[in-house]
Amino acid sequence: MNILFAAGGTAGHINPALAAASYIRENYPSSKILFVGTADHMESRLVPNAGFELKTIDISGFRRSFSPSAVVHNVKTVAKIFRSKAQSKAIIREFEPDVCVGFGGYVSGPVLDEAHELGIPICIHEQNAFPGVTNKALAKKAQAVMLTVEDAASRLEASVSPVITGLPVRGELLRADREACRKKLGLDSKPLILSFGGSLGAEPINEAMFDILCQSAESGRYHHIHSVGTNGGAFLERFEKAGFKNGVKGTVEVRKYIDDMDVCMAAADIVICRAGASTLAEIEALGKASILIPSPYVAENHQYHNAMALVKRNAARIVEERELTAQRLSEVADEMLSNRDELKQIGENAAAMSVRDSVKKIAQVIVSLAASE
Repeated sequence: MNILFAAGGTAGHINPALAAASYIRENYPSSKILFVGTADHMESRLVPNAGFELKTIDISGFRRSFSPSAVVHNVKTVAKIFRSKAQSKAIIREFEPDVCVGFGGYVSGPVLDEAHELGIPICIHEQNAFPGVTNKALAKKAQAVMLTVEDAASRLEASVSPVITGLPVRGELLRADREACRKKLGLDSKPLILSFGGSLGAEPINEAMFDILCQSAESGRYHHIHSVGTNGGAFLERFEKAGFKNGVKGTVEVRKYIDDMDVCMAAADIVICRAGASTLAEIEALGKASILIPSPYVAENHQYHNAMALVKRNAARIVEERELTAQRLSEVADEMLSNRDELKQIGENAAAMSVRDSVKKIAQVIVSLAASE
């Protein structure tokens, strides 16, 4: 059984593909797996590090602008599309896959298009509640369409009925125990708020959090762990000037990066964060109440739609960036923590959205399609 994965660009596309590939490798050891991506994005590092072979094609996405530099880039992208299709066809003919799987991103387009033209079954997985352009186009041709959340089904035209598979979550996070993690962090009975804006950080979230964290450090009402992100060095300096010693003051801890996210998230009572698909899958898997601040800077505003999939099920609260202030965020957090029954219900509703055997479901769809050949 030969399986070709097309995934690239961001960790949100690559990591779910790697999780599915690893499951197949472990449970179907005779299978052969090949990844196709680009040489200049994260897949060039993540895929080989996971022990899989990677072939690369030359492809880039379009820029949604009419600036001179964007126009030049888009003209070059058109030329790359034709070149990448030829490269994809050569890879497919050499590898002879039984199925080709796309996990989103522009690299999936030429690979799965060529596979379809060659009569090879194709399937896709969409991480977000609002599908990306590439997956919208491929859904019309695919023999299987996998979705993280049901809300995405009405936003694409699929040739088959979509299957809700969820999004794979790391095993250590699924196994994390709340009380053991709170003990590991040295917490008492006070609630813990966990907040972050992604690995790089998000300046609007850091800015709103500054006053909240300073006030919380003085009052001691809550424990609070906040990550400013790897780009948030200036904020760490501001906290030091505000009396934080090595990022700690009272019951508040400010870090550049959270290495033990599984421990911190399992211990938390509320998570304040962006609304990327992977983060939401982790929140749901742990059954955590959350305040979501969708990034307005992503394609199709998909984080807003991701967030609303939870909000409309009473599984989270939302504060849009345009209304983000320290006062607004404090009000929402205080309201949630003041009603423990409602807080518990929000967490339970989030847990009800989780597909805990997501990686198994995704692998089964892929293997079944390969076996149908």
